[in-house]
Amino acid sequence: QAQLQESGPGLVKPSQTLSLTCTVSGVSITTDSSYWTWIRRPPGKGLEWMGTIEYSGSTIYNPFLESRIAVSRDTSKNQFTLQLSSVTPEDTAVYYCARRDNPNYCSGDGCYYGTDFWGQGTQVTVSS
Repeated sequence: QAQLQESGPGLVKPSQTLSLTCTVSGVSITTDSSYWTWIRRPPGKGLEWMGTIEYSGSTIYNPFLESRIAVSRDTSKNQFTLQLSSVTPEDTAVYYCARRDNPNYCSGDGCYYGTDFWGQGTQVTVSS
């Protein structure tokens, strides 16, 4: 049984870089066919898939965020991280880390399919 926990600042200023870490316990992030994913839910909107780092270390990003996003990992700590640069108030959302069983894009309620473990979510507000 995997457990995921997000951590990072809850308030980020516009134009700065948002950084979040997901600490995973109960399963190695290098386990075959595991896709470690960042998903967010802006206020009043549906789930948005942001990006994934595969068990192999390869990354896949939402094309709408690709110029601003980076997902990396530290296998020694069993953690993976999100960095989102040049944030604006539109990046305000609850951010979730999750494990999926595929690397594919998802949106809205579709993100529940194929996602077997979720973090509790962390609110990030972009404001000056």
